[in-house]
Amino acid sequence: MALRTEQEMMNMLIDFARKDDRIRLVTLEGSRTNKNIPADPFQDYDVSYFVTEMASFKENDQWLDVFGNRIMMQKPEDMELFPSELGNWFSYLMLFEDGNKVDLTLIPIDETEQYFAESDGLVEILLDKDELIKHEVLPSDRQYWTRKPSAREFDDCCNEFWMVSTYVVKGLARKEILFAIDHLNEIARPNLLRMMAWQIGCEKGFTFSVGKNYKFIDRYLPKEDWEALLSSYNENGYPQMWESLFICYELFRKYSKAVAENLEYPYPDYDEAITKYAEHIYHSWK
Repeated sequence: MALRTEQEMMNMLIDFARKDDRIRLVTLEGSRTNKNIPADPFQDYDVSYFVTEMASFKENDQWLDVFGNRIMMQKPEDMELFPSELGNWFSYLMLFEDGNKVDLTLIPIDETEQYFAESDGLVEILLDKDELIKHEVLPSDRQYWTRKPSAREFDDCCNEFWMVSTYVVKGLARKEILFAIDHLNEIARPNLLRMMAWQIGCEKGFTFSVGKNYKFIDRYLPKEDWEALLSSYNENGYPQMWESLFICYELFRKYSKAVAENLEYPYPDYDEAITKYAEHIYHSWK
């Protein structure tokens, strides 16, 4: 089945809403509203329908058939293992046979004000039957721009990276590799990426985003640092994990020293102490 075009998808989603009196307002969110992100076929259609009542929609899923043949659907607010995070809202995450993906959320019309108050700024109004929205809505990714850190935030980032790195060391010394991997990837590495983004901001100004999960950071890094960062994801054994940890040390040290110099913040002295500690454990482990 051929992939339906963006225009076809948008027309379908808006036409359905226009014909259904229960739906009073329609918005588009996410990457398709962001002019700074190149369009591609993998972008979701993040659409919200603001409705007068929810029950009739939730009775069954047949009304969703109009959008195409689904090969997979998830209803997060109807799952037991994963607690709902949307309150009274209800969402349908749908992957269609042609490859298009629609994340459709139903929102009670009386929560419109709350929706805009909590919005991340990447919102576009597609349909407003009752002219509810009186102010101009212009999509912006400003909320995701890399923000200049305070001196305290800088030190907190350094402190968290170096302290958590000792948990990685402990996991490797104990031969608990999954423990070590999780602490490196889930806590230490995000602080490395944060520090790298701060240095990019120091160089280019804090007026842009490096993307969700730092997915655009490679555009701004020197080639050798990008390659070193990628190599630090080699985690399929204990020798590889040790090497990856020490690569992260080198990168964090380089970028945190640069940020400290650029922003005239004091550089923490525990870098050297933790590095010696880790190297001692490593040589004992070998």
